[in-house]
Amino acid sequence: MRVTNSMISRNSMSNMNGNKVNVDKLNNQMTSQKKISRPSEDPVIAIRALRLRSNLSELNQYYERNIPDARSWIEVTEGALKNMETILGDIYKECNNGATDTLTQEDRNAILKNIQSLKEQVYHEGNADCAGRYVFTGYKTNKQLTFAENEIDTTYEITEKLSYSDIEEKRYYSNEVVVPDTLADVQAGVDLADMPQEHIHKRIRLSYEATEELDIANLKYYNEAGGRWEELGEMIVDGDYVDVKSDLSYDDWAAMDYAVGDKQVLYFKETGELVVGKEIATQMASQKTELSITYTKKGFDKGELRPEHYFDCKDVTDPDPANHIEYTKENQEIKFTVAFNQQLTVNTQASDVLDSSIGRDIDELTNAVQAAIAAHDKVTKIEEMQKQAQYSDPAAQEGLKQWLEAAEKEAAYADDYMQKLYSRGIGKFSNYKNNVTLARTDLGAREDRLNLTENRMSDQQTTFETLKSRNEDMELSDIIIEYTAAYNAYQASLQASSKANGQTLLNYL
Repeated sequence: MRVTNSMISRNSMSNMNGNKVNVDKLNNQMTSQKKISRPSEDPVIAIRALRLRSNLSELNQYYERNIPDARSWIEVTEGALKNMETILGDIYKECNNGATDTLTQEDRNAILKNIQSLKEQVYHEGNADCAGRYVFTGYKTNKQLTFAENEIDTTYEITEKLSYSDIEEKRYYSNEVVVPDTLADVQAGVDLADMPQEHIHKRIRLSYEATEELDIANLKYYNEAGGRWEELGEMIVDGDYVDVKSDLSYDDWAAMDYAVGDKQVLYFKETGELVVGKEIATQMASQKTELSITYTKKGFDKGELRPEHYFDCKDVTDPDPANHIEYTKENQEIKFTVAFNQQLTVNTQASDVLDSSIGRDIDELTNAVQAAIAAHDKVTKIEEMQKQAQYSDPAAQEGLKQWLEAAEKEAAYADDYMQKLYSRGIGKFSNYKNNVTLARTDLGAREDRLNLTENRMSDQQTTFETLKSRNEDMELSDIIIEYTAAYNAYQASLQASSKANGQTLLNYL
């Protein structure tokens, strides 16, 4: 085969260019310390790099953003729950103290002040927020748990589910003593029939008081036999229909000495109570009856619970029905994605922790303490009147004796009722506190899971960084060795080519 000079020249140029390309490639690798600069150089490395970078980017999102956000939310919730537990524990202690029968006037005043301050704080903790998002209000993170200000025009239509387990004993008192301020009233004394009296009834208390007039058609019970909700007035008790009344005012009922029939249910909008007759209460308990009541409340005080966080309800403040806002109570778990295919619930819902009855229980305790204080003040005032000269005649003294007997009886009733409420409060607030403790335990378990996930994400982040580096990066020492070899080869090819291409026909003559 005849080899021409042009063939030698072309082969030399091709070899030199190949060596030069290799030198350029290694020079780029030495500069960037990367195996490739374009996908076409090695598609396998390029594809693997895309996958690893995508996984690493997702890992960084979980480890550097989602997990810290979830931790912040959990820590804020934990702090609020801890405070709630402390507050409810303090109220529990006050109930233990109040259940004793050795309280002085100073003791009652101290208990009253403590309870009032604790009431203000307990729901305030439910307004805890994380970066402007309220942590106890489910998906409605832009709304506080309670009303921030007095809202006298705000109106809600609320549907509240109740049951036989909500029936409890309530004591009502008539013929309260009004300390006489004239000699004639003092001398008139107190008839036996006008002495303070105690009336014990069964009642179901709603979550709100000062409601609007109730349409009795909206008071329903679940008929197990029929499998449907029916009006409570259609319930049959011992052969008779239940008599439901909602048009009787609380003051008128008090003037009737708190009378209620055995088969009667009375609804009082002023107090948000259903007073239940004995036979009805017995049948509800035996049949485990479920109730549903839809009522309207206009006007809310600062610190009262917003209904949408606890009940099916409708905001009907706007006169235009088209602008009414309807809320459905449902499970609203906020979940953060903290790892590949792993979600963690970060929120705790107020309805699972803070019972809507806590505020009303505290109000009743407060009212009972105030009633006991007022009753003992009456006793003290009448005792002082007995020492005054203007009431020194026998008729006045006899009258004051009767007034004192009435006041002492009222004070005895007030003390007894207060003590019973405190005794009942021991159990109630113990349960409220246990609910918060259970929520803290559940939250702690979720925080432990988050810690384990964070550790795993940290390890995976390190692993993927290593895999990415192995796939893309090159050791500088290895590149220098290869570069030196390639550069020497390139220089050798230059020298060889210069000698080969330097030969002409004259060299062979």
